[in-house]
Amino acid sequence: MVVMTSKSGVKVMGANGQISLGKQFAGRQVRVEEREPGVWLVRTVTVVPDNERWLHQPQAAADLQNALAWAQANPSADALRMPYWKR
Repeated sequence: MVVMTSKSGVKVMGANGQISLGKQFAGRQVRVEEREPGVWLVRTVTVVPDNERWLHQPQAAADLQNALAWAQANPSADALRMPYWKR
């Protein structure tokens, strides 16, 4: 069962057209959708650049996990010569 809570309040839009959503959202990216005149939906988002999108595909994620597992099981010659307290 999912319990959803919602907060509502009245905000005053400044002369420059901005509103503050609170410090907990500072620096976050948001998507603003105008559903109809005067009605906006604001959602936090994570933006992935087009040239990095392939990294989020299932096959790329599996390949990366396999590569990391191989690298951990096959340390480099430099790592083998390193004192154990620096590894």
